[in-house]
Amino acid sequence: MLSLTTLRFPLVSLRASRNSPARLGSMLSCRRRASLPAPGRHKGRIPEWDTETRTDMRTVVQQAVSGGPLHTAFWEDEAEIGAGVKKPFKEVIDVSWGDPHRGGVKPLTFVRQVLAACLYPQLMNGEKLPVDVRQRAQKLLDGCAGWSVGSYSATGGLPEIVQRVSEFISRRDGGVPSNPENIFLCCGSQWALTRILNVLVNAEEPYPTGVLTPAPCYSTTTLSIEGLGGVVVPYYLSEERGWELQVEELHRALESCKGACHPIALYVINPGNPAGQVQSRKSMQEVIRFASEKRLFLLADEVYQSCIYGEKEFVSYKRVLSEMGPPLSDTVELASFHSASKGFMGECGLRGGYVELVNLDPAVKKYIYTLFCADSSPPVLGQIALDLMTNPPQPGDPSYLLYYQVRSRSTVVNNVKKACEVINSLQGFSCQAVEGGAFAFPRIHLPAKAIQKAKEAGMQPDTFYCLRLLEEAGVLASPGSDYGQEEGTFHIRFCILLPHDVLGELLLRLSNFHTQFMKDYS
Repeated sequence: MLSLTTLRFPLVSLRASRNSPARLGSMLSCRRRASLPAPGRHKGRIPEWDTETRTDMRTVVQQAVSGGPLHTAFWEDEAEIGAGVKKPFKEVIDVSWGDPHRGGVKPLTFVRQVLAACLYPQLMNGEKLPVDVRQRAQKLLDGCAGWSVGSYSATGGLPEIVQRVSEFISRRDGGVPSNPENIFLCCGSQWALTRILNVLVNAEEPYPTGVLTPAPCYSTTTLSIEGLGGVVVPYYLSEERGWELQVEELHRALESCKGACHPIALYVINPGNPAGQVQSRKSMQEVIRFASEKRLFLLADEVYQSCIYGEKEFVSYKRVLSEMGPPLSDTVELASFHSASKGFMGECGLRGGYVELVNLDPAVKKYIYTLFCADSSPPVLGQIALDLMTNPPQPGDPSYLLYYQVRSRSTVVNNVKKACEVINSLQGFSCQAVEGGAFAFPRIHLPAKAIQKAKEAGMQPDTFYCLRLLEEAGVLASPGSDYGQEEGTFHIRFCILLPHDVLGELLLRLSNFHTQFMKDYS
């Protein structure tokens, strides 16, 4: 079996037996962080995100610390509105985050009732809460030390919740077995992804570790790779084909980094962030075969799996891998991630997620467990949110009808349809169909005059556009240059998980601003 340890530590595997203490000890001794790779340190050309239309990752790191020009302007606007300064708008609509509650979406009643009962068990005395809420809170508290959510849990999560997450995964995947021992609960999927990257990225090798990463890509992931001393190897999704992941592009990306880094992992986001594409089974099978052929560890970010709007269905990488059968199902190493922060739950502040590991060397899995132990246990309230997401009310339960009325996809599906219709009606905008996820990621064809003005201001053209959008219309969106994009193209990203009236106001402001912007710079 291809093991993570063999990939990261080939010399160790030659000198020690597969699971020997010497081998594991050598692996542990190499886990020291390093700074970003120094320019000119490596042979060959390292794929950079620093052309005129891609943001330099070091600039992104600096902006992540300071908030960047857009968020600086946002906080200035907020302060001025609070002080009574007159603006062309009454309030800023912030759609730069995938945070439904920030955008005005109300929390799910069942979820908040159970959380409230767990925090204040006296609420379970009497009939004010539905009986299924009280029963669930009782069951969850029974698993907490001291019958309190304020106590520590096991490092990998409360065993009862881990077991129920395992059962959820098996149901989702059509009966494919899921072993609770391969599941780790954590304070958000991004936290888990960073810890796995910490295992994969070895900054002490002669060549840095490379991770094949989609472009466009959720920027926090690329920051994590660079921050650990790895190299982002971008593969470009095909915008013309609905942001499709094409295996030919994976081959091109792998070839481009020869002599510059040692590629060890392939990161995929399905449904996509920010592009909103949903992969087909065929595409996923091609990706799995590619990962097997090139001996790459597969990282599957599947946090928006409940947000599907088109005809395609979500299928997990674990299910597709299992259905492909041996030898692939027994050898391809996979880590899949999910979270209570995303999608219809939207409990971003509670920080609850999980990672499931497939086909890992037992010694490596043990080391990952040790690495997770360094940060104590994940937040118990986040674990509870995860339990409620994976085990919602069932038909016949008192909370079932209200839960599924509120959780209905119809509002978001209508939002997607309306957003794409409005965007595609505007001169210079084009938006691919949003099949899933939380965002629209339309392309904007900026006039030459606007591009020149942005260069004079020392910023990316789509950042310049977003800054003007914020200052003149009170809409905070994100520029595509923060996520990686094909040279010569520009995009903006905005969240669509919004109440219908908020989205309507957003699109009205955007339309009015864009029409005037194009007049000003044509």
